[in-house]
Amino acid sequence: MDVLLEPWQQGIVQRAFLELALVGILGGALGCWVVFHGFSYSAESLAHTMLPGLVVAALLGLPLVAGAAAGLAGGALAIALAAQVPGVGRDASVAIVTTTLFGLGVLLALSPSSPPGLSGLLFGDPLGVTRGDVVLTAAIAAGALGALATLHRVLLVVGFDRVNAMAFGARPAFADAALLLLMAATLLVGVQALGNLLVLAVVIGPAATARLLVRRMVPMMALAAGIAIAGAVAGLYLSYYANTAAGASVAAALVAGFLLALLARRIRDARPAPSAARPS
Repeated sequence: MDVLLEPWQQGIVQRAFLELALVGILGGALGCWVVFHGFSYSAESLAHTMLPGLVVAALLGLPLVAGAAAGLAGGALAIALAAQVPGVGRDASVAIVTTTLFGLGVLLALSPSSPPGLSGLLFGDPLGVTRGDVVLTAAIAAGALGALATLHRVLLVVGFDRVNAMAFGARPAFADAALLLLMAATLLVGVQALGNLLVLAVVIGPAATARLLVRRMVPMMALAAGIAIAGAVAGLYLSYYANTAAGASVAAALVAGFLLALLARRIRDARPAPSAARPS
């Protein structure tokens, strides 16, 4: 019992768990829609485009959320402008802008003139969150989850049949825009704990794991949120006793959960189907 309870006596661990649990609930629920709509690459692109804004905000002493928002807005504008260049498709414009902005952010974060600890923006630090960060995350998570509940039917119709969605009163362009905005909000709050490189793990990892186990959307979202919370607990235990980075430990726990679910799925699928009883 001492081994189990000792980490939770630390205030920084308690705040880290609350932050990771809130981000995990939102990321797990939203991630199911991201995977269902095939927006995983878009989510990764959004995460990378906000790095320069994060670094500039840290250098100027501004809130990281403000820098992340500026980075996301700048990345979206750059992608829109690049897509207008003749001969450059949408996918190419996303790839060009994402790699350019991410490379710029890495150069700023890892340059010798940058203050110590700035490279932590790449990997985050759940143990460094404050009560204000937790309150802000709770508010954004509540709003985003409410939006998901309101948009449930629209997202479901567009995800199942994008071509004929208009006939059922659902507009694909509106659904895509709403999903991208919700992804941006999730990345804004998750980047403080998990950093620019690891924040996507809490969005895609639990959702991909849950999709291996269930097929209906609402149970999948609930299971993904539970997996994200379990990954946060396992990661914090690993960080506390193995003295590893907390954000990386949580990401590793989520990846391990996916691999275990994949193995269980393969074992289940490999079992021979029961033979029907022959009539006498």
